Amino acid sequence: MPTFFIEQFGCRATQADGAALERQLLDRGCTSAPTPTAADIVVLNTCTVTASADAQAREAIRKLHAANPSVRLIVTGCYAQRAPEELAALSGVSWVVGNSHKPEIPQLIDSISSVPANENSLARFSPPAAHTESANDFFPVAALYANATVSFHSFVAAQHLSRSGRDVAPHLGKILTGDIFEQRALLSTPVLGGEGNHTRPTLKIQDGCDSRCSYCVIPFVRGKSRSLPPGTVIQEIQRLAESGYREIVVSGINLGTYGRDLSPRAEFEDLLRRILDETTVERLRISSIEPLDVTEDLIDLFASTDRIAQHFHMPLQSASDRILAAMHRWYRAEHYARRVELIHDRLPHAAIGADVITGFPGEFEDHHAATLAFIERLPFTYLHVFSFSKRPGTKAAALSNEVPGATIKRRARELRALAESKSAAFRQSQLGRTLRVLTLRPEDPTEGLKMDASPALSSNYLKVRVNGNYPANNFLDVLISAETGTTLVGEPILTCSVIGARSGLVEASPG
Repeated sequence: MPTFFIEQFGCRATQADGAALERQLLDRGCTSAPTPTAADIVVLNTCTVTASADAQAREAIRKLHAANPSVRLIVTGCYAQRAPEELAALSGVSWVVGNSHKPEIPQLIDSISSVPANENSLARFSPPAAHTESANDFFPVAALYANATVSFHSFVAAQHLSRSGRDVAPHLGKILTGDIFEQRALLSTPVLGGEGNHTRPTLKIQDGCDSRCSYCVIPFVRGKSRSLPPGTVIQEIQRLAESGYREIVVSGINLGTYGRDLSPRAEFEDLLRRILDETTVERLRISSIEPLDVTEDLIDLFASTDRIAQHFHMPLQSASDRILAAMHRWYRAEHYARRVELIHDRLPHAAIGADVITGFPGEFEDHHAATLAFIERLPFTYLHVFSFSKRPGTKAAALSNEVPGATIKRRARELRALAESKSAAFRQSQLGRTLRVLTLRPEDPTEGLKMDASPALSSNYLKVRVNGNYPANNFLDVLISAETGTTLVGEPILTCSVIGARSGLVEASPG
Protein backbone atom coordinates (compact mmCIF):
# COMPACT_ATOMS: atom_id res chain seq x y z
CA MET A 1 0.00 0.00 0.00
CA PRO A 2 1.23 3.53 -0.69
CA THR A 3 2.54 6.03 1.80
CA PHE A 4 0.70 9.35 1.99
CA PHE A 5 0.97 12.82 3.46
CA ILE A 6 -1.88 15.34 3.85
CA GLU A 7 -0.97 19.02 3.52
CA GLN A 8 -3.65 21.12 5.24
CA PHE A 9 -4.79 24.65 4.49
CA GLY A 10 -7.70 26.72 5.77
CA CYS A 11 -10.35 26.51 8.49
CA ARG A 12 -11.19 23.94 11.13
CA ALA A 13 -13.83 22.37 8.91
CA THR A 14 -11.21 21.77 6.24
CA GLN A 15 -8.83 20.39 8.85
CA ALA A 16 -11.58 18.06 10.07
CA ASP A 17 -12.06 16.84 6.49
CA GLY A 18 -8.34 16.12 6.33
CA ALA A 19 -8.38 14.24 9.62
CA ALA A 20 -11.30 12.11 8.43
CA LEU A 21 -9.50 11.39 5.16
CA GLU A 22 -6.36 10.40 7.03
CA ARG A 23 -8.35 7.98 9.17
CA GLN A 24 -9.93 6.42 6.05
CA LEU A 25 -6.53 5.91 4.43
CA LEU A 26 -5.01 4.40 7.57
CA ASP A 27 -7.97 2.03 7.88
CA ARG A 28 -7.33 0.88 4.28
CA GLY A 29 -3.76 -0.07 5.14
CA CYS A 30 -1.97 3.01 3.80
CA THR A 31 0.95 4.38 5.79
CA SER A 32 1.26 7.99 6.89
CA ALA A 33 4.61 9.47 5.84
CA PRO A 34 6.45 11.81 8.25
CA THR A 35 7.12 14.40 5.54
CA PRO A 36 5.77 15.18 2.05
CA THR A 37 9.08 14.22 0.43
CA ALA A 38 8.86 10.73 1.95
CA ALA A 39 5.35 10.05 0.60
CA ASP A 40 4.21 8.27 -2.56
CA ILE A 41 1.04 10.38 -2.63
CA VAL A 42 0.49 13.88 -1.21
CA VAL A 43 -3.05 15.19 -0.76
CA LEU A 44 -3.30 18.99 -0.61
CA ASN A 45 -6.51 20.02 1.15
CA THR A 46 -6.96 23.59 -0.06
CA CYS A 47 -8.77 26.77 0.95
CA THR A 48 -10.07 29.46 -1.41
CA VAL A 49 -11.45 32.10 0.94
CA THR A 50 -8.97 34.68 -0.39
CA ALA A 51 -6.68 35.09 -3.37
CA SER A 52 -3.69 34.68 -1.06
CA ALA A 53 -5.05 31.27 0.03
CA ASP A 54 -5.13 30.27 -3.65
CA ALA A 55 -1.57 31.53 -4.15
CA GLN A 56 -0.39 29.63 -1.08
CA ALA A 57 -1.78 26.38 -2.48
CA ARG A 58 -0.19 26.91 -5.90
CA GLU A 59 3.19 27.69 -4.33
CA ALA A 60 2.96 24.53 -2.18
CA ILE A 61 2.25 22.45 -5.30
CA ARG A 62 5.27 23.89 -7.11
CA LYS A 63 7.57 23.26 -4.14
CA LEU A 64 6.33 19.71 -3.62
CA HIS A 65 6.78 18.85 -7.28
CA ALA A 66 10.25 20.39 -7.37
CA ALA A 67 11.33 18.52 -4.24
CA ASN A 68 9.99 15.16 -5.44
CA PRO A 69 8.96 15.04 -9.14
CA SER A 70 7.77 11.43 -8.81
CA VAL A 71 5.25 12.11 -6.05
CA ARG A 72 1.56 11.86 -7.00
CA LEU A 73 -0.21 15.10 -6.05
CA ILE A 74 -3.96 15.00 -5.40
CA VAL A 75 -5.41 18.46 -4.88
CA THR A 76 -8.77 18.69 -3.12
CA GLY A 77 -10.78 21.10 -0.99
CA CYS A 78 -12.46 24.41 -1.72
CA TYR A 79 -10.00 25.72 -4.33
CA ALA A 80 -10.29 22.38 -6.17
CA GLN A 81 -14.08 22.74 -6.23
CA ARG A 82 -13.99 26.37 -7.42
CA ALA A 83 -11.30 26.22 -10.13
CA PRO A 84 -10.30 22.63 -10.90
CA GLU A 85 -8.92 23.35 -14.37
CA GLU A 86 -6.61 26.02 -12.96
CA LEU A 87 -5.07 23.50 -10.57
CA ALA A 88 -4.98 20.61 -13.04
CA ALA A 89 -2.79 22.74 -15.33
CA LEU A 90 -0.01 22.91 -12.75
CA SER A 91 2.98 20.63 -13.26
CA GLY A 92 3.00 17.62 -10.99
CA VAL A 93 -0.74 17.50 -10.27
CA SER A 94 -2.13 14.01 -10.90
CA TRP A 95 -5.73 14.58 -9.83
CA VAL A 96 -7.95 17.45 -8.77
CA VAL A 97 -10.86 16.31 -6.59
CA GLY A 98 -13.59 18.78 -5.64
CA ASN A 99 -15.41 18.84 -2.31
CA SER A 100 -18.28 17.13 -4.12
CA HIS A 101 -16.11 14.00 -4.39
CA LYS A 102 -13.72 14.31 -1.46
CA PRO A 103 -15.10 11.16 0.25
CA GLU A 104 -14.02 9.14 -2.80
CA ILE A 105 -10.31 10.00 -2.49
CA PRO A 106 -9.44 6.72 -0.70
CA GLN A 107 -10.93 4.70 -3.57
CA LEU A 108 -9.13 6.91 -6.06
CA ILE A 109 -5.82 6.28 -4.27
CA ASP A 110 -6.51 2.55 -4.36
CA SER A 111 -6.90 2.82 -8.11
CA ILE A 112 -3.98 5.06 -9.03
CA SER A 113 -1.46 3.56 -6.58
CA SER A 114 -1.13 0.53 -8.85
CA VAL A 115 -0.46 2.67 -11.93
CA PRO A 116 3.17 3.63 -12.69
CA ALA A 117 3.82 7.34 -12.24
CA ASN A 118 4.71 7.80 -15.91
CA GLU A 119 1.51 6.15 -17.14
CA ASN A 120 -1.84 7.85 -17.67
CA SER A 121 -4.01 6.30 -14.96
CA LEU A 122 -7.13 7.03 -16.98
CA ALA A 123 -5.98 4.51 -19.55
CA ARG A 124 -6.55 1.71 -17.04
CA PHE A 125 -10.30 2.37 -17.04
CA SER A 126 -12.72 1.08 -19.65
CA PRO A 127 -15.43 3.60 -20.55
CA PRO A 128 -18.99 2.34 -20.90
CA ALA A 129 -20.05 0.72 -24.15
CA ALA A 130 -20.88 3.05 -27.03
CA HIS A 131 -18.86 5.82 -25.36
CA THR A 132 -16.25 7.59 -27.46
CA GLU A 133 -13.31 8.74 -25.39
CA SER A 134 -11.82 12.20 -25.82
CA ALA A 135 -9.70 14.51 -23.72
CA ASN A 136 -12.74 16.27 -22.26
CA ASP A 137 -15.07 13.29 -21.85
CA PHE A 138 -16.76 12.45 -18.58
CA PHE A 139 -16.80 8.87 -17.35
CA PRO A 140 -18.72 7.19 -14.52
CA VAL A 141 -16.70 7.42 -11.35
CA ALA A 142 -17.89 3.92 -10.47
CA ALA A 143 -15.33 2.78 -13.03
CA LEU A 144 -12.66 3.62 -10.48
CA TYR A 145 -13.37 0.32 -8.77
CA ALA A 146 -15.64 -2.60 -9.46
CA ASN A 147 -17.40 -2.79 -6.12
CA ALA A 148 -18.63 0.80 -5.99
CA THR A 149 -21.79 1.05 -3.91
CA VAL A 150 -22.06 4.84 -3.76
CA SER A 151 -23.52 6.98 -6.51
CA PHE A 152 -20.95 9.36 -7.97
CA HIS A 153 -20.93 12.24 -10.42
CA SER A 154 -18.08 12.04 -12.95
CA PHE A 155 -14.45 12.66 -13.68
CA VAL A 156 -12.77 14.26 -16.63
CA ALA A 157 -9.31 14.35 -18.14
CA ALA A 158 -8.27 17.98 -18.20
CA GLN A 159 -7.18 19.70 -21.40
CA HIS A 160 -6.09 23.31 -21.39
CA LEU A 161 -5.48 26.17 -23.78
CA SER A 162 -2.44 28.37 -23.76
CA ARG A 163 -2.80 32.11 -23.21
CA SER A 164 -2.65 32.58 -26.98
CA GLY A 165 -5.63 30.27 -27.42
CA ARG A 166 -3.69 27.55 -29.27
CA ASP A 167 -4.27 23.98 -28.21
CA VAL A 168 -1.55 22.48 -26.05
CA ALA A 169 -0.96 18.89 -25.09
CA PRO A 170 -3.34 17.80 -22.34
CA HIS A 171 -1.84 17.84 -18.87
CA LEU A 172 -1.88 14.58 -16.96
CA GLY A 173 -3.95 16.17 -14.20
CA LYS A 174 -7.46 14.67 -14.09
CA ILE A 175 -10.51 16.36 -12.63
CA LEU A 176 -13.04 14.62 -10.41
CA THR A 177 -15.81 17.00 -9.44
CA GLY A 178 -19.52 17.72 -9.72
CA ASP A 179 -22.35 20.04 -8.68
CA ILE A 180 -21.76 20.77 -5.00
CA PHE A 181 -25.40 21.81 -4.57
CA GLU A 182 -26.43 18.24 -5.34
CA GLN A 183 -24.39 17.04 -2.38
CA ARG A 184 -26.67 15.90 0.41
CA ALA A 185 -24.24 13.83 2.44
CA LEU A 186 -21.76 15.11 5.01
CA LEU A 187 -18.22 13.73 5.16
CA SER A 188 -18.69 11.98 8.47
CA THR A 189 -15.96 9.40 8.73
CA PRO A 190 -15.30 8.92 12.46
CA VAL A 191 -12.37 11.08 13.51
CA LEU A 192 -10.78 9.01 16.24
CA GLY A 193 -8.34 11.72 17.25
CA GLY A 194 -4.58 11.93 16.96
CA GLU A 195 -4.62 12.69 13.22
CA GLY A 196 -2.20 15.44 12.41
CA ASN A 197 -0.64 14.99 15.86
CA HIS A 198 -3.40 17.07 17.52
CA THR A 199 -4.21 16.76 21.22
CA ARG A 200 -7.73 18.13 20.68
CA PRO A 201 -9.59 16.32 17.89
CA THR A 202 -12.07 18.26 15.77
CA LEU A 203 -15.48 16.84 14.91
CA LYS A 204 -17.25 18.53 12.01
CA ILE A 205 -20.99 18.32 12.63
CA GLN A 206 -22.21 20.71 9.93
CA ASP A 207 -21.10 21.65 6.44
CA GLY A 208 -22.22 24.10 3.77
CA CYS A 209 -24.00 27.42 4.07
CA ASP A 210 -27.37 28.77 2.90
CA SER A 211 -26.41 32.43 3.46
CA ARG A 212 -25.16 34.57 0.61
CA CYS A 213 -22.76 37.12 2.03
CA SER A 214 -21.77 39.20 -0.97
CA TYR A 215 -18.00 38.68 -0.52
CA CYS A 216 -18.02 34.96 0.27
CA VAL A 217 -17.38 32.09 -2.14
CA ILE A 218 -17.80 29.35 0.47
CA PRO A 219 -21.47 28.45 -0.29
CA PHE A 220 -20.45 27.82 -3.90
CA VAL A 221 -17.68 25.39 -2.94
CA ARG A 222 -19.28 23.79 0.14
CA GLY A 223 -22.91 23.59 -0.99
CA LYS A 224 -26.11 23.68 1.03
CA SER A 225 -26.14 23.46 4.81
CA ARG A 226 -26.28 19.87 6.01
CA SER A 227 -25.88 18.34 9.44
CA LEU A 228 -24.89 15.11 11.12
CA PRO A 229 -27.87 13.58 12.95
CA PRO A 230 -27.75 14.26 16.72
CA GLY A 231 -27.41 10.56 17.52
CA THR A 232 -24.34 10.31 15.31
CA VAL A 233 -22.78 13.37 16.94
CA ILE A 234 -23.36 11.92 20.40
CA GLN A 235 -21.89 8.57 19.35
CA GLU A 236 -18.75 10.10 17.85
CA ILE A 237 -18.09 12.43 20.78
CA GLN A 238 -18.50 9.59 23.27
CA ARG A 239 -16.16 7.42 21.20
CA LEU A 240 -13.54 10.16 21.26
CA ALA A 241 -14.00 10.62 25.01
CA GLU A 242 -13.66 6.89 25.62
CA SER A 243 -10.48 6.92 23.52
CA GLY A 244 -8.99 9.28 26.10
CA TYR A 245 -9.40 12.71 24.52
CA ARG A 246 -10.17 15.38 27.10
CA GLU A 247 -11.17 18.31 24.87
CA ILE A 248 -13.09 18.03 21.60
CA VAL A 249 -13.60 20.91 19.17
CA VAL A 250 -16.99 21.02 17.43
CA SER A 251 -16.75 22.70 14.04
CA GLY A 252 -18.85 23.60 11.04
CA ILE A 253 -19.10 26.15 8.25
CA ASN A 254 -22.17 27.76 9.86
CA LEU A 255 -22.67 26.01 13.21
CA GLY A 256 -25.69 28.02 14.28
CA THR A 257 -27.71 26.53 11.42
CA TYR A 258 -27.03 23.01 12.67
CA GLY A 259 -30.04 20.72 12.40
CA ARG A 260 -32.31 22.97 10.34
CA ASP A 261 -31.98 20.59 7.39
CA LEU A 262 -32.86 17.50 9.45
CA SER A 263 -36.25 15.89 9.87
CA PRO A 264 -37.26 16.23 12.59
CA ARG A 265 -35.51 19.58 12.88
CA ALA A 266 -32.81 19.88 15.54
CA GLU A 267 -31.36 22.92 17.30
CA PHE A 268 -27.69 23.57 18.07
CA GLU A 269 -28.32 24.54 21.69
CA ASP A 270 -30.35 21.36 22.27
CA LEU A 271 -27.51 19.32 20.78
CA LEU A 272 -25.03 20.89 23.21
CA ARG A 273 -27.30 20.00 26.14
CA ARG A 274 -27.54 16.42 24.92
CA ILE A 275 -23.75 16.20 24.59
CA LEU A 276 -23.37 17.34 28.21
CA ASP A 277 -26.05 14.93 29.41
CA GLU A 278 -25.21 11.87 27.34
CA THR A 279 -21.42 11.88 26.97
CA THR A 280 -18.46 12.00 29.32
CA VAL A 281 -16.43 14.57 27.36
CA GLU A 282 -14.63 16.81 29.83
CA ARG A 283 -14.41 19.94 27.72
CA LEU A 284 -16.21 20.92 24.52
CA ARG A 285 -15.04 23.89 22.45
CA ILE A 286 -17.16 25.63 19.80
CA SER A 287 -15.11 26.75 16.80
CA SER A 288 -17.13 29.69 15.41
CA ILE A 289 -20.74 30.85 15.44
CA GLU A 290 -22.61 33.69 13.76
CA PRO A 291 -23.61 36.55 16.10
CA LEU A 292 -27.36 36.22 15.52
CA ASP A 293 -27.12 32.58 16.65
CA VAL A 294 -25.60 33.61 20.00
CA THR A 295 -28.74 33.85 22.11
CA GLU A 296 -29.14 34.66 25.78
CA ASP A 297 -30.04 31.02 26.43
CA LEU A 298 -26.85 29.85 24.70
CA ILE A 299 -24.73 32.23 26.78
CA ASP A 300 -26.49 30.99 29.93
CA LEU A 301 -25.62 27.42 28.94
CA PHE A 302 -21.94 28.33 28.56
CA ALA A 303 -22.02 30.06 31.94
CA SER A 304 -23.69 27.09 33.67
CA THR A 305 -20.88 24.57 33.17
CA ASP A 306 -17.11 24.30 33.04
CA ARG A 307 -17.46 21.55 30.42
CA ILE A 308 -17.89 24.11 27.62
CA ALA A 309 -14.85 26.27 26.95
CA GLN A 310 -15.36 29.95 27.75
CA HIS A 311 -14.61 30.95 24.20
CA PHE A 312 -16.82 32.68 21.63
CA HIS A 313 -15.66 33.37 18.09
CA MET A 314 -18.23 35.51 16.27
CA PRO A 315 -17.48 36.91 12.78
CA LEU A 316 -17.94 40.71 12.80
CA GLN A 317 -16.53 41.73 9.38
CA SER A 318 -17.36 45.44 9.86
CA ALA A 319 -18.91 47.77 12.43
CA SER A 320 -20.30 50.11 9.78
CA ASP A 321 -24.00 49.43 9.21
CA ARG A 322 -23.70 50.62 5.63
CA ILE A 323 -20.89 48.16 4.90
CA LEU A 324 -22.67 45.35 6.73
CA ALA A 325 -25.71 45.92 4.50
CA ALA A 326 -23.54 45.87 1.38
CA MET A 327 -21.96 42.63 2.62
CA HIS A 328 -25.46 41.11 3.07
CA ARG A 329 -24.72 40.53 6.75
CA TRP A 330 -28.12 40.38 8.46
CA TYR A 331 -27.30 42.21 11.69
CA ARG A 332 -26.18 45.70 12.56
CA ALA A 333 -23.35 46.84 14.79
CA GLU A 334 -25.49 47.31 17.89
CA HIS A 335 -27.01 43.82 17.52
CA TYR A 336 -23.48 42.47 17.66
CA ALA A 337 -22.46 44.75 20.53
CA ARG A 338 -25.35 43.56 22.72
CA ARG A 339 -24.17 39.98 22.39
CA VAL A 340 -20.58 40.85 23.28
CA GLU A 341 -21.75 42.82 26.32
CA LEU A 342 -23.99 39.98 27.48
CA ILE A 343 -21.17 37.45 27.14
CA HIS A 344 -18.82 39.70 29.10
CA ASP A 345 -21.45 40.29 31.78
CA ARG A 346 -22.08 36.57 32.32
CA LEU A 347 -18.51 35.37 31.65
CA PRO A 348 -16.12 38.27 32.37
CA HIS A 349 -13.02 36.22 31.57
CA ALA A 350 -14.29 34.59 28.37
CA ALA A 351 -12.34 34.81 25.13
CA ILE A 352 -14.25 36.84 22.55
CA GLY A 353 -12.77 36.75 19.06
CA ALA A 354 -13.92 38.10 15.71
CA ASP A 355 -13.14 38.11 12.02
CA VAL A 356 -12.84 41.54 10.40
CA ILE A 357 -12.59 42.36 6.70
CA THR A 358 -10.99 45.63 5.70
CA GLY A 359 -11.10 47.26 2.28
CA PHE A 360 -14.55 46.09 1.18
CA PRO A 361 -15.62 48.08 -1.93
CA GLY A 362 -17.10 51.40 -0.89
CA GLU A 363 -15.50 51.35 2.57
CA PHE A 364 -14.54 54.97 3.25
CA GLU A 365 -12.38 56.29 6.08
CA ASP A 366 -15.39 56.98 8.31
CA HIS A 367 -16.52 53.34 7.96
CA HIS A 368 -13.04 52.14 8.91
CA ALA A 369 -12.93 54.58 11.83
CA ALA A 370 -16.30 53.28 13.05
CA THR A 371 -14.94 49.72 13.06
CA LEU A 372 -11.83 50.75 14.99
CA ALA A 373 -13.89 52.65 17.58
CA PHE A 374 -16.34 49.75 17.94
CA ILE A 375 -13.56 47.25 18.58
CA GLU A 376 -11.81 49.62 20.96
CA ARG A 377 -14.85 50.03 23.21
CA LEU A 378 -15.80 46.35 23.45
CA PRO A 379 -13.96 43.57 25.34
CA PHE A 380 -12.56 41.66 22.37
CA THR A 381 -9.62 39.41 23.22
CA TYR A 382 -8.33 38.70 19.71
CA LEU A 383 -9.10 39.42 16.04
CA HIS A 384 -8.53 37.70 12.72
CA VAL A 385 -8.00 40.50 10.21
CA PHE A 386 -8.52 39.88 6.48
CA SER A 387 -7.92 42.20 3.56
CA PHE A 388 -10.83 42.15 1.13
CA SER A 389 -10.19 39.70 -1.67
CA LYS A 390 -12.33 39.68 -4.82
CA ARG A 391 -13.71 36.15 -5.23
CA PRO A 392 -14.99 35.08 -8.65
CA GLY A 393 -18.74 34.58 -8.80
CA THR A 394 -19.59 36.66 -5.74
CA LYS A 395 -21.69 39.83 -5.87
CA ALA A 396 -18.91 41.87 -4.28
CA ALA A 397 -16.60 41.00 -7.17
CA ALA A 398 -18.75 43.22 -9.45
CA LEU A 399 -18.90 46.22 -7.09
CA SER A 400 -17.30 49.52 -7.99
CA ASN A 401 -15.56 51.91 -5.57
CA GLU A 402 -12.66 49.53 -4.99
CA VAL A 403 -10.35 50.54 -2.17
CA PRO A 404 -6.71 51.07 -3.25
CA GLY A 405 -4.33 48.33 -2.20
CA ALA A 406 -2.10 50.67 -0.19
CA THR A 407 -5.12 51.90 1.77
CA ILE A 408 -6.21 48.33 2.52
CA LYS A 409 -2.74 47.46 3.82
CA ARG A 410 -2.68 50.53 6.06
CA ARG A 411 -6.11 49.78 7.50
CA ALA A 412 -5.17 46.15 8.07
CA ARG A 413 -2.07 47.28 9.98
CA GLU A 414 -4.18 49.55 12.16
CA LEU A 415 -6.65 46.77 12.91
CA ARG A 416 -3.87 44.29 13.73
CA ALA A 417 -2.17 46.81 16.01
CA LEU A 418 -5.47 47.31 17.84
CA ALA A 419 -5.93 43.53 18.04
CA GLU A 420 -2.49 43.12 19.58
CA SER A 421 -3.33 45.79 22.14
CA LYS A 422 -6.62 44.08 23.06
CA SER A 423 -4.93 40.68 23.33
CA ALA A 424 -2.16 42.06 25.52
CA ALA A 425 -4.68 43.70 27.86
CA PHE A 426 -6.58 40.41 28.14
CA ARG A 427 -3.42 38.49 28.99
CA GLN A 428 -2.51 41.08 31.62
CA SER A 429 -5.95 40.68 33.19
CA GLN A 430 -5.23 36.98 33.77
CA LEU A 431 -2.10 37.51 35.89
CA GLY A 432 -2.65 36.14 39.38
CA ARG A 433 -5.65 34.02 38.33
CA THR A 434 -5.87 30.24 38.49
CA LEU A 435 -6.71 28.68 35.13
CA ARG A 436 -7.45 25.12 34.18
CA VAL A 437 -5.32 24.28 31.16
CA LEU A 438 -4.98 21.29 28.87
CA THR A 439 -1.40 20.28 28.12
CA LEU A 440 -0.62 19.99 24.40
CA ARG A 441 1.89 18.17 22.25
CA PRO A 442 4.84 20.51 21.71
CA GLU A 443 5.56 21.49 18.12
CA ASP A 444 9.23 20.78 18.87
CA PRO A 445 9.47 18.08 21.58
CA THR A 446 13.12 18.88 22.32
CA GLU A 447 12.34 22.55 22.97
CA GLY A 448 10.07 21.77 25.93
CA LEU A 449 12.73 19.60 27.53
CA LYS A 450 15.32 22.36 27.12
CA MET A 451 13.03 24.93 28.73
CA ASP A 452 11.63 22.52 31.34
CA ALA A 453 8.16 23.64 30.31
CA SER A 454 5.01 22.27 28.68
CA PRO A 455 2.66 24.04 26.23
CA ALA A 456 -0.99 24.24 27.27
CA LEU A 457 -4.28 25.92 26.38
CA SER A 458 -6.80 27.46 28.76
CA SER A 459 -10.58 27.33 28.56
CA ASN A 460 -10.53 30.99 27.53
CA TYR A 461 -8.18 30.32 24.62
CA LEU A 462 -4.89 31.52 26.05
CA LYS A 463 -1.55 29.91 25.34
CA VAL A 464 0.15 28.97 28.60
CA ARG A 465 3.65 27.69 29.24
CA VAL A 466 3.47 25.43 32.29
CA ASN A 467 6.69 25.14 34.25
CA GLY A 468 7.70 21.47 34.29
CA ASN A 469 7.49 18.68 31.74
CA TYR A 470 4.02 17.16 31.57
CA PRO A 471 2.57 14.75 29.03
CA ALA A 472 0.03 16.02 26.54
CA ASN A 473 -3.70 15.65 27.13
CA ASN A 474 -3.75 16.33 30.87
CA PHE A 475 -5.73 18.98 32.72
CA LEU A 476 -3.76 21.07 35.19
CA ASP A 477 -4.76 23.91 37.47
CA VAL A 478 -2.07 26.58 37.15
CA LEU A 479 -1.44 29.95 38.80
CA ILE A 480 -0.65 32.52 36.11
CA SER A 481 2.53 34.18 37.32
CA ALA A 482 4.02 35.99 34.34
CA GLU A 483 3.86 36.72 30.64
CA THR A 484 6.49 36.03 28.02
CA GLY A 485 5.75 37.38 24.57
CA THR A 486 2.22 36.31 23.71
CA THR A 487 2.27 33.36 26.11
CA LEU A 488 1.37 33.26 29.80
CA VAL A 489 3.50 31.40 32.33
CA GLY A 490 1.73 29.08 34.76
CA GLU A 491 2.87 27.41 37.96
CA PRO A 492 1.14 24.05 38.52
CA ILE A 493 -1.09 23.70 41.56
CA LEU A 494 -0.52 20.02 42.24
CA THR A 495 -3.91 18.85 43.41
CA CYS A 496 -4.69 16.41 40.64
CA SER A 497 -3.27 13.20 39.19
CA VAL A 498 -1.01 13.48 36.15
CA ILE A 499 0.84 10.44 34.87
CA GLY A 500 4.02 10.78 32.90
CA ALA A 501 5.58 13.98 34.23
CA ARG A 502 9.34 13.96 34.31
CA SER A 503 9.41 13.05 38.00
CA GLY A 504 7.04 10.11 37.45
CA LEU A 505 3.62 10.32 39.09
CA VAL A 506 2.47 13.75 40.17
CA GLU A 507 -0.67 14.17 42.26
CA ALA A 508 -3.16 16.58 40.72
CA SER A 509 -6.97 17.15 40.39
CA PRO A 510 -8.91 14.84 38.06
CA GLY A 511 -9.77 16.46 34.76
